[in-house]
Amino acid sequence: MASRGSPAGTAAEIRAMTKPLDFEAIYDDHFDFVFRNVRRLGVPEAHVDDAVQEVFLVVHRRLAEFEGRSSLKTWIFGILARVAADYRRSLRRKSPHLRSPGGVVEPDTILSDRDGPHETIERAEGVRLLHALLDELDDDKRVVLVLAELEQMSSPEIAESLGCNLNTVYARLRAARREFEQAAQRERARDTWRLT
Repeated sequence: MASRGSPAGTAAEIRAMTKPLDFEAIYDDHFDFVFRNVRRLGVPEAHVDDAVQEVFLVVHRRLAEFEGRSSLKTWIFGILARVAADYRRSLRRKSPHLRSPGGVVEPDTILSDRDGPHETIERAEGVRLLHALLDELDDDKRVVLVLAELEQMSSPEIAESLGCNLNTVYARLRAARREFEQAAQRERARDTWRLT
């Protein structure tokens, strides 16, 4: 306990006074977040399950180190980003010609009770296109864009998650939005050309 006149206590003392984190609850609460973002960060569909498992192995192993200076989601994303980058790097070393496939999307991940076949196909095509456009960004820009636009995290949360300067996040986000829009315009131009 902190003595009178001293600060509220060290991080270790504060953790000891609070309820310990429950890994099973963390897994249940954050599985969907990890699963969708592993794919968004360029891990090929065939390796998504392995990457998700790796993220949660690291979370389990390092859970005692979590100090609560950021949100749990932000901390987990930092781990997720490193695991996804390691997977992409490893796959490039094994097969330098390999790019993250933009084609295969498992229908089970996008089905809804209210969707008919037409809506399901449109959604699958939208997901395929999103992944293809994200594949055109370099890793640093891709991560920042996914967090800001798809996960709706604030720039300070992104900076905390990635362990980088806030101004760096702003610069990467501006560049990522510009490059993503340019890639989308090229895709629209290709579609227009195909239809004429």
